[in-house]
Amino acid sequence: MSAREERPALTSRTTPLYDYALFRHGIEPDARIPRRGYPLPDGPPEPSRADLTWQQAQTEVTDALSPLLADPDPVRAADAVHRRAADLAMPHRTLRAHTARLALADEGAARRTARQLVRTGTDVAAVGVGMALLIRLGEPEDVPCLKTLGMLSGLADAASAALDPLDRQAAALLYIRQRDRRGELAPLTDAIATGDAEAVRSALLSLPDEDRALWLARRIAEAADLHGLLRARPQDAELLALTGRLLHRMADQLESRPDILDYLPARAVYEALVRHADLLPPTTEHRSLLLSVALDLHSGPAALLNWRPGRRRALLDALDGLLPAAAPEPVPGDREADWFRRNRHLPFARAEDGDRPRWEVVVVHRSPDSSAVETRILADGVPLVPALFGKGRGHPPEHLIDSGRLRAAPEPREVQLCEAYCTEGCCGALYVTIRRDGDEVVWDGWRGAVGPPPPPYRFDAAAYDAELARAERDHSWCWPARSTARLIAAGLRDRPDLTSRWEAAMSWVATDWRDPDTTVVQLRFTPSAPPPGTGGSLYFTWRLPDDDSPPTDRAPAALQRLETEDPKGFAVFDGGNNELAQALGHRPPPSAPRA
Repeated sequence: MSAREERPALTSRTTPLYDYALFRHGIEPDARIPRRGYPLPDGPPEPSRADLTWQQAQTEVTDALSPLLADPDPVRAADAVHRRAADLAMPHRTLRAHTARLALADEGAARRTARQLVRTGTDVAAVGVGMALLIRLGEPEDVPCLKTLGMLSGLADAASAALDPLDRQAAALLYIRQRDRRGELAPLTDAIATGDAEAVRSALLSLPDEDRALWLARRIAEAADLHGLLRARPQDAELLALTGRLLHRMADQLESRPDILDYLPARAVYEALVRHADLLPPTTEHRSLLLSVALDLHSGPAALLNWRPGRRRALLDALDGLLPAAAPEPVPGDREADWFRRNRHLPFARAEDGDRPRWEVVVVHRSPDSSAVETRILADGVPLVPALFGKGRGHPPEHLIDSGRLRAAPEPREVQLCEAYCTEGCCGALYVTIRRDGDEVVWDGWRGAVGPPPPPYRFDAAAYDAELARAERDHSWCWPARSTARLIAAGLRDRPDLTSRWEAAMSWVATDWRDPDTTVVQLRFTPSAPPPGTGGSLYFTWRLPDDDSPPTDRAPAALQRLETEDPKGFAVFDGGNNELAQALGHRPPPSAPRA
């Protein structure tokens, strides 16, 4: 019987999914796993219970499965779980999520049942229960089965999560295959599958230096065994440069928990990079890369790694010695050199300040054509935002420093230090209450922190005020377009009448993330007498590209225009209440083109 003729027998609803995955892999001529995995065998549609709340679902799963998972007979227990999982009729991801949270009376019995389910289960719900249990209870002997099931579309994420504590490389390969929608990482995963270290190195070095390719930096490093490659090739300059790019991307705080904190060989890889960083050609790009790594080690998430006493300081001292004291003479339009010049001193001055707080404004370097500005707050040398929250960057200095929000007064003030990258309504924000108590400034009343409640921080008031005054005066990080933005914002704070006369108010003023040389002013228009049946607000965005004139000329000119002209006549409508926009004749902004 041919493989094609045999296939129907192996796609029936009585065939274990484990056997089906082995079969599908076995009949592939080149044994290559599709980028999104093999399709699951045909079966009933996945259940959907949109009316079920999270708590209701947890209760149902607990009542249905907890007694069964304590049964010492794994065959009998697995058969019962098979039936009950189908009866629950929950979406597969929901069922797995709640199974992973079950309190287990007998972990040994639950582990045996989980193994029976993943090896003999014939539907996704039952196998998913087994995989969810192995996320907590899996052992090295479960790796082959999990890798096999991970070849199936719909089970790869659960398999990757279960493999993470057992086989990081296998977990990373599954993770990449599920998320590499463009196929840009396919040459790398193909090379890894061959086991040829030279092919893996070549594929790594061929990765485009773009966010869309490196956003899976930790998984790329784990799948390719970057640490092993560096041990085998400690003086490979090209590999060292790529290592710096991957580490810097892992330390990015834009999204959820920074990946650098979950990259197990992180400290060893930093050590390898710094030890041989003198082999990198002294190009502007490499200088900026090493300075970015230093900033990550000094005030970014990499500072939170479990460093041996004094070791992080030693790495920073080594990087300080490798970098030139200053960038070459500025060349008009050379953003890379300009960024280096403005930030060269920052990670090497006062890494440890005892109980004195420090605010550092960091322009996160991603490429010459992009930037993100954040305020990093250090206490006892520890960066507080990644330590206590980690779901986004600290707010920019315009929000925290220029506004005076961090100033301490006897009356307590709650301040938002950071908001989740996906908005506070989705994943929260980090708040602290600041108050002056005699000769101390107290930060307490933390709200939104991840993990145990943080302790109060008590700072000497004189030192606190001095450091904040220094940060308010320090504009060394700022470039012309950003200076223009800060001056415009200060002018609008001092004279709100400039916009209120047009029934508008400042929403935010900054620079374009993708075009740092463009100042962006966004205004919120709220009519006092909206057309009948409408309400709410509209937003208008005014972009001011750099024209080489100094900020001290550009900002007053912009404020003068706001004083004499209604911004709705020259700024671009950028969204808001649909009914109000239609009534006033404003068309919605065009959708951004798909990448």
